[in-house]
Amino acid sequence: MVRSVGSPARRLAGALSVAAVLAAVAGCGVLGGAAEETAGAAAPGEVEKSRIRLGLLPIIDVAPVHIAIRRGYFEQEGLEVEPITIQGGAAAIPGLVNGDLDMTFGNFVSFFAAQAKESAKAVGGLRLIMDGYQAKPEMFLVLAKADSDIESPKDLEGKTLGINTTRNIAELTFRATLEANNVDPGKVTFKEVPLPDMEAAVENGVVDAAFSSEPFITRAQRNSGQIAVLDAASGPTDGIPIAGYGTTGKFLQANPNTVAAFQRALVKGQRDAGDQPLVRQLLTEYAKVDSETAALVHFGEFPTTLDATRLQRVADLMKTYGLLETRFDVALMLAPAPGS
Repeated sequence: MVRSVGSPARRLAGALSVAAVLAAVAGCGVLGGAAEETAGAAAPGEVEKSRIRLGLLPIIDVAPVHIAIRRGYFEQEGLEVEPITIQGGAAAIPGLVNGDLDMTFGNFVSFFAAQAKESAKAVGGLRLIMDGYQAKPEMFLVLAKADSDIESPKDLEGKTLGINTTRNIAELTFRATLEANNVDPGKVTFKEVPLPDMEAAVENGVVDAAFSSEPFITRAQRNSGQIAVLDAASGPTDGIPIAGYGTTGKFLQANPNTVAAFQRALVKGQRDAGDQPLVRQLLTEYAKVDSETAALVHFGEFPTTLDATRLQRVADLMKTYGLLETRFDVALMLAPAPGS
């Protein structure tokens, strides 16, 4: 059964010394290398905690988790994963801090902002344990009603935009692509709306347009005829890393074998997410979309490595667009690779 937890966080943060992590898992590097190498690494010991409370969104990005559950990859590692519904990455971070979640899926903007602001300092900061999703065209769209007067990015000025949480990957990519289209993002008002409610919010006039992701993009286009106004995974954000999985430094230090087991299982799920028919089938179950919509959704990439150079691009864009005050080194957040 899927539970819900968390509320949108406004000020996020966390810091943990590298020494603390290295003391817990001596001699380990960052999560990298081929999927087969990571997946085949020998377990260093029994898991410290077998039941994992994992924050997830009902979106295509987390299909690898559901694949890993269905195919028994977590069970093979001695783990039972309990999916808990979150509204967004920012909303999940308080759940990590207060112990409602052991790990969570979340966008990298929220993770980096949290680390920079140090609001998770009491639990050893935040650590990234797995990459999750990378952008491709038409998987991040701003949608408006079919009969709306919003027909181009310029028409968004002075309007209210639905967004699942502010100061996240959606806001970053939206700001970057608006500027690339000579539009001032400061003239757009954000209103937080859960992703499953975006279509209705647009149709009912709660917002003028909505920033959405799959499968909600395809559903809104099929059900309501909503039109795409802006592709936020284009231009300066083409191919940008979107989201991954994180935990706290405290949890990692106390449960290194558990985290390594989770990484090994999830890498297999990430690899298998290349099977699009399987992912489309799972979307009808965990995201509750109809099979016709699932058959039409656009896919991003499911990385099998956690690469600091690739993720640094997100942090650098955050500084450019005012979501970070100074340059942020993402390499210090990466957890050790399993079996390294």
